[in-house]
Amino acid sequence: MPGLNAPQLSNEDRTTSFPLATNLSNETTTLGVLHRPQPSLWLLELRNGVDNRLTGEMLQMVITPALNLVEKEWRSQWRESSSKTQSSAGKASRAGSLIISGPLDQDNNGFDYEEVITTPGQGFIYNHFVPVLNKLLTFPIPTVCALNGHTFAAGFMLALACDYRIMTSGRAWACMNEVHFGAPFPHSFATLLQEKARTPSLIRAIAMEGRRFSPKEMLASGLVDGLAEGGTKGTIAKATEIATTTGQNASTGVWGLIKKELYGETLAKIAQDTRSVMPFEEDAMMKARL
Repeated sequence: MPGLNAPQLSNEDRTTSFPLATNLSNETTTLGVLHRPQPSLWLLELRNGVDNRLTGEMLQMVITPALNLVEKEWRSQWRESSSKTQSSAGKASRAGSLIISGPLDQDNNGFDYEEVITTPGQGFIYNHFVPVLNKLLTFPIPTVCALNGHTFAAGFMLALACDYRIMTSGRAWACMNEVHFGAPFPHSFATLLQEKARTPSLIRAIAMEGRRFSPKEMLASGLVDGLAEGGTKGTIAKATEIATTTGQNASTGVWGLIKKELYGETLAKIAQDTRSVMPFEEDAMMKARL
């Protein structure tokens, strides 16, 4: 799998590959790489094959520990800088932001559906995806999702959970296609969509019609904050601009605290997401009633 061609990586760029070696029982493929090209900028590259599926392993062994590592490193830097100086240089060192992207011009096609419907207990989404949504919706530094290919289903939701979204202007679609392949719409999906999309007609188009949105339509609807020329490299460059600018707002330490207040009701509703009722189960219940 080719690495991410991220712009302006300094000689001091540090990378961490996931899953971490301490979590492995045997040799396995790297599913994610966390870059730190600048002291206050992190970039998480997700690498799960051609479709870049959000499997349980990807969510639990890559995204979650990567988010934890970014937060740990930023808080350590913020804490140290806050205790030393209140100068403009000190404020800059307390800044921070995170970009999440896929590999070169590749897609994110959501969950491995078979894994979702066969996960026992409270279910795949409650165990694996809800913690990631909670983390992103309360993350203490700005998050920017770089959509450098098609973004479907759970990949779309992951993008919406970020603070900002930049999409390639090239050939790419964004779509919630559950209505087309017969998957119930998870409670967390509906809650997050109502929070981020807001207008009833837009929510209907996304969830009930499974409409495919082009980059220009995504921008016009307010679902992304900008479009970028130049494929993955251009998309990452544009995301870096936004991340660097907005990252300054993390310097006071209240970015995540404000988000917790803004998204309090959404977070409470997302926490209620357990295994979805499948169509055949609902039909059996209705058959008994009717």
